[in-house]
Amino acid sequence: MEEYSTRQNKISRLLHREMADIILKINKAKYSGKLITVSAVRITKDLGIARIYFSIFPSEFAPEIISEFKLNSKQIRGELGRKVGKNLRIVPELEFYIDDSLDYIDNINKLLHP
Repeated sequence: MEEYSTRQNKISRLLHREMADIILKINKAKYSGKLITVSAVRITKDLGIARIYFSIFPSEFAPEIISEFKLNSKQIRGELGRKVGKNLRIVPELEFYIDDSLDYIDNINKLLHP
């Protein structure tokens, strides 16, 4: 696991909070009945790329939702820029990923407790 600087941690927390707010609005408008949460935000050392991990339930909709986020990444980044513009000089590029750790844990539980 790579070491994060204090600045990276602060920016990650800021982006996590604001992305959660943006996703909440998108979820209400488009994906009612699905639970979408921002599980983690990792930022590169140069602060140029933010990798955003989503936990999506039910998980069979995850690839479709992530691909839609990727298609609309410019609009999402613009909205994020309007929210964090006072705190960040440059808004990082966004990369979206599925956080499948819950599925992994569920699978292990099924294997251990048949």
